Amino acid sequence: MKKFFYLFIFFFSLLNNELMAKNIMILKLTYGEVEIELYPGKAPNHVKRFKELADSGKYDGVVFHRVIDGFMAQTGDVKFGNSNSPEFNLSLAGTGGSDLPDLKAEFTDIAHTRGILSAARSANPDSANSQFFICFEDSPHLDRQYSVFGKVIKGMEFIDKIKRGDPNSGAVSNPDKIISLKSK
Repeated sequence: MKKFFYLFIFFFSLLNNELMAKNIMILKLTYGEVEIELYPGKAPNHVKRFKELADSGKYDGVVFHRVIDGFMAQTGDVKFGNSNSPEFNLSLAGTGGSDLPDLKAEFTDIAHTRGILSAARSANPDSANSQFFICFEDSPHLDRQYSVFGKVIKGMEFIDKIKRGDPNSGAVSNPDKIISLKSK
């Protein structure tokens, strides 16, 4: 019976590691690699969309078009913000998304603390598509207003190095970009 118990624990731990590995993303920046843990149990549709776009290379080359010091860095406009695309237009970056339909909001009890990944959207709570932001600092005014779907668990010091934009609008004239973003 003890052997069976230990065998069960061994296989369960392997399965658990396999499941956890699929919910870790690697974001490569000029400054270094950032590890992001996703929350499929809290925002399953946002996680699914994020992984789909990331693993198909849609985020590779996308700029951080809106970066506000002490607040957040926004990216993810795969239409106008992808510096590798013929449709790249820095003045339109932040107004586009993917060809996929918008997502219904998945508000949670997770607070917008330093390192949180959350879905960017328009005034319509159900308008998130491909854009997301990473919080530099705690931002409680966003809690239960935006869909949190992950958190930086390693490499936040590299997020901190992302070029800041205009203090009022956050617009970045010569923005940093995502080198690559893939599942671990």
